[in-house]
This record gives sequence, C-alpha cells and structure tokens, in this order.
Amino acid sequence: MRTIEALRAARSDIVGSVGLVPTMGALHDGHMALVSQAVADNDVVLATIFVNPTQFAPDDDLERYPRDLEGDLAKLEARGVDWVFAPTMDAMYPPGFQTTVKLDTLTQRLEGAVRPGHFAGVATIVSKLFNLTQPTYAYFGQKDAQQVAVIRRLVHDLNFPLQVVVVPTVREADGLAMSSRNVYLGTEERAAAQVLSRALDAAQALYDDGERAPQALRTVMQQAIDAEPLATADYISVADASTLQEMRTQITTPVLLSLAVKIGQPRLLDNRLLPANLNSTAGLTATLGAV
Repeated sequence: MRTIEALRAARSDIVGSVGLVPTMGALHDGHMALVSQAVADNDVVLATIFVNPTQFAPDDDLERYPRDLEGDLAKLEARGVDWVFAPTMDAMYPPGFQTTVKLDTLTQRLEGAVRPGHFAGVATIVSKLFNLTQPTYAYFGQKDAQQVAVIRRLVHDLNFPLQVVVVPTVREADGLAMSSRNVYLGTEERAAAQVLSRALDAAQALYDDGERAPQALRTVMQQAIDAEPLATADYISVADASTLQEMRTQITTPVLLSLAVKIGQPRLLDNRLLPANLNSTAGLTATLGAV
C-alpha cells in the first residue's frame, strides 16, 4: 500500500489483534525477529517501510541509506506479514506539513545530545503511524534502547491504546549487533566493529563480579574502544535504565550501558541492560515503564 487511503481501507476490514512493525527498510534478521514475534502474537501483522527524513541531520546519510523495497517485500511475505505500508514522501509529509511531536528530558541525552532533532523526527513519524494503523501491539528492538524509552513515554503521555513490545537485540556470530548501517563497513572496519560488544562484555564482567561504581564500567569500556585503532567513541554511557540519567554514584538500580562508536566513517550503536535478566521483554517493560 502506497497511500493513506489504501491503508485506511485495508485497516477498516481487519478483525482481531494487529501487530505493527515499523521499519525504514533494508531489512535484516534483527527486523525479522520483530516480525516473527508479531506473527506469533497477533491475528494480523502490518509492517511499514519508510525512510523518514525528519530523523536525519542535514549532514547525515539520508541519501546513502540502503533501500531495497522489492527484497524487503519478499522477506516480509515469506515471514507471514499480511500488509505492508510503504508510503511516498508526499503521503507522509504533504506540502504545508508543520506539526512536530517533541519530548523533553529523555531526548536531551545520549543520541539526543549528539543528534539534535532526531527524536522529534522519530516521535512524529511513529505518532503518525500509530494513528494510521491503530495497532494492538507495536514492536521495536532493544538495540535502539533510547528510542524504546522515548516511544514508551510517547505512548504513555499521548494515551495511545496499544502496548509496546521490545524484542532483544539480534547479533552476528561474532557479537556485532545487526544494523542496516553495517553494510557501510569495509572488511577491516567489519572486523574492528566487534569492539562494541567486547566493550560491553568487559563492563558486564566487572558488574557481574560485584563492581557498582559507574565510572569503573565507563573506564573499562573506554579502554576497550581505545585499544581498537579504527574506533572512536562518540559517547560511552552508564545510565539509569528508566530515566537515562547518567549515573555518578553507586549503582543501585537497573542500568543501561550504551555507546556510539565510529568505525572509520560508519557510526554504530550498541547497549546492554544490567542485571542481565532484564534483557527480555518482561524485564524491559518493568525497567523502562509499562504503559
């Protein structure tokens, strides 16, 4: 479906629960994990494919962002998705469009501090998709942990009648979190990208051994990144898993480890929730706030 009119006509005929999987396309096994969970949970599954320009900075990679609509549609059909909404730019942002959904505190940290306006773009497009599709459940990946927190807050504050379901990060065999931007990595960069999961492993090992000083966890992650010549950290964070407020004293609540690292030019994200048993949908719901 390419138009809002076609989507609304299809949605009006659906009976039963609807699972929504919003994507920007260039689908990989991480997206397919969301799809599989949605298919298992719902009577009907609706995926969206839209590369949203309002969440990209002027110097970001909007034009380079990978696109493969035909391949994406084949993957979604094979996994049991019933409907795909792949709107045109004019359908989502017609001439004269001027409304933006903004959140305050949660979007001023981590990715929000580095990419001003990014989460306003995310919140705006997600609000539009929620309104158009009226889902029972909406599926997002833990890999984008701050986005999950923002969307949970959005759903709560604007009273969207749906439940956010968070699916654990899907990783390559060597630990690299799956991402559409991984296609930008050359051979050497791809090998160097393993440093993100190594850094998180090192911090988790300290935590599991009883370390509760947040600076000690930041230091061991920074040391791992510094040991990789192709890696440069944008930020390394040890934050409260609910508020995303950076921790400065003893860790006494669930914690989100997160980092953004440039491997050459490509910029990659990864994160981990501690204690480790929070890396489940139930744990995330409890930690980041049920709606």
